[in-house]
Amino acid sequence: MKISAAVLVVTALLGACSPAPQGVSVHDPYEVQNRRVHAFNKSVSDTFSGAGAGGGSGDAVPTELTDRVVNFGDNVSLPGMVLNGLLQGDLDGAVTNSVRFAINTTVGLLGLFDPADAMGVTEQETDFGETLAVWGVPEGAYLELPLFGPSTERALAGRIVDMLIDPLDSVGTKEQIEYGTVGKLAARVIKVTQAGDTIDSVLNDSADSYTQLRLIYLQNRRFELGTTPPEDAVDPYDDIFGDQ
Repeated sequence: MKISAAVLVVTALLGACSPAPQGVSVHDPYEVQNRRVHAFNKSVSDTFSGAGAGGGSGDAVPTELTDRVVNFGDNVSLPGMVLNGLLQGDLDGAVTNSVRFAINTTVGLLGLFDPADAMGVTEQETDFGETLAVWGVPEGAYLELPLFGPSTERALAGRIVDMLIDPLDSVGTKEQIEYGTVGKLAARVIKVTQAGDTIDSVLNDSADSYTQLRLIYLQNRRFELGTTPPEDAVDPYDDIFGDQ
């Protein structure tokens, strides 16, 4: 059922993708709507980071706790990365992520700790948006999503598929699946909160924070996908944008 739903969603979204005009590097036909969402996201970022209030909220929760949540959320995301690695023909990445998942799930106590990283088994980050890119699906228009931030039509389609199709769903209990979903969402919120100072420095110091954020995201994403030279990549948001 979920696979059928994912196929229908992707087909609908990709069919509605807005093709970029010839020679246009930043395709943003939804700029008016995107700027409204950007203003909302910026206000949320200011709230989380405590901008203008004399300090941030990053110390409200002990680092020892947030680290465990982030580790757990990252760990339960690995089976999806393994699947995407296989779909992309990246066997080395799929094997590395499989080994990482096995180590952190066992020795790392269900992913609460990250011994795999200390062993040099680092995460090979990927997603279904990258899978679509490997398959030759065009980027589509730029989007800014509420709370989730910068994206593209292709990346949005990939995000939805990653949420609908999770290999853990076929082996985990209902409670385990729910814990995994909550863990991934909580990890993302924590990463956004922890990056509040970086976001503020880029957005608040820019004459046009929307244009600056759009440029940074597109450069970073294209670099990750191998479609832009390394010298053109600017990546202060790797922890946030890395899974889009």
